Amino acid sequence: RLTHSLEVAQNARYIARTILQKLKKDGLETYGLEDIENAFISTAEMTSLLHDIGNPPFGHFAEETINKWLKNNVVQKLETFNSSIKEIEDLKNILKSDICNYDGNAQAIRIITKLQRLNLSYFQIIAVLKYTRGAFENKPDNSDSLNYLKKKPGFYYSEKDLVEKIQTTLNIKAGHRFPITYIMEAADDISYLTADLEDSVEKGILSLDEVYNIITSECTKQNEEFLLEIINKQYEKAKKNDEPYQFNMFFTFLRVTLVTNFVKHVSDVFIKNHKAIFEGSFNHALLEYDKTSKYYKALKVLKDISNKYIYQNKEVQTLELQAYTILNGLFDVYKPILELTTNDFSKLLKDEKIDCFISKRLIKRISSKQIVAYKNDIKKLNTDNIEEYNILEFYYRVRLIIDYISGMTDDFALEEYKILHAIK
Repeated sequence: RLTHSLEVAQNARYIARTILQKLKKDGLETYGLEDIENAFISTAEMTSLLHDIGNPPFGHFAEETINKWLKNNVVQKLETFNSSIKEIEDLKNILKSDICNYDGNAQAIRIITKLQRLNLSYFQIIAVLKYTRGAFENKPDNSDSLNYLKKKPGFYYSEKDLVEKIQTTLNIKAGHRFPITYIMEAADDISYLTADLEDSVEKGILSLDEVYNIITSECTKQNEEFLLEIINKQYEKAKKNDEPYQFNMFFTFLRVTLVTNFVKHVSDVFIKNHKAIFEGSFNHALLEYDKTSKYYKALKVLKDISNKYIYQNKEVQTLELQAYTILNGLFDVYKPILELTTNDFSKLLKDEKIDCFISKRLIKRISSKQIVAYKNDIKKLNTDNIEEYNILEFYYRVRLIIDYISGMTDDFALEEYKILHAIK
């Protein structure tokens, strides 16, 4: 993940510099970018380094697994908070929707602001906000002019007030995106062009010759010439080398050629649509904006290959099944903490005696950073309104468990699963 993030940051820096070089022809002052070149580039680089910080162990498959567990185990608990007050019932429905929409992008905002408490400016924080919809809001339909920007959750109810404060301070309309974020997204898309294929060869899923044959076959099938020409050229060049250097040379040449071409393309799209981008209303990914371009067609071929030949591979799906078991097992183990009353959990954090002896042992395993984040959220609650306090306390307690488990690395999650299930 670190290697990927460094690559995305490098691509973002390249895109940002290319955009500025092209805009200089008209004068940067025309676009309000004079004297902030370094900030433009460094913000693109910084947000790209952070873009995957909220991803759980085992990648995107884990997001679905976490949400399924929360839906099956937490929603029914939220249902028990009955009230005759309409505002409390409305809040309950908001939290039910929010808690079942775990997403790495929304978790990133939480990590930056609440868990790691990075000393970032408002500009830097909002640049990480890839999607502009709250996890508690409904997914928009095609009639929404910002439906792409809202296609996934970008922040949780727990960070709603902060996001709104930043948007108000920086004069960013609700649902709109910060301009630099488009660069980060493009840099991420570009870095994935060959990543899956490289991993598939390294892991022995496909051979270099199989990758070449699959790409040429798919390009021919989809009448794609741009990628086909590059592939043939780089394959011939790589084949002149001895094994095992053929594999390295092929992907190195391929990556460099694709990155160079795609950076120029997304930079042109950014400049052409700069008014909507600066406003934050440009409702597309830069790389997917022009679906008639040779770049988009090449991107589609590579995505189709990954879906058809890599993600459907038995070994890959076996790893996903193992991840499903590990994550469900971890959440099941920590479930007793969520079954405590508000009063008992308060006692638990003060190291006072409670009946649930297993929770006393489980709480000791959770990071102090995550517990501090929980306590800081609880401090802000209105203790005079006991019904609201209890439901929100439970919500933040669920967030505490999610923060802990989703913050694990793959290896740590596996090790913790083995320890807690007494597996050697």
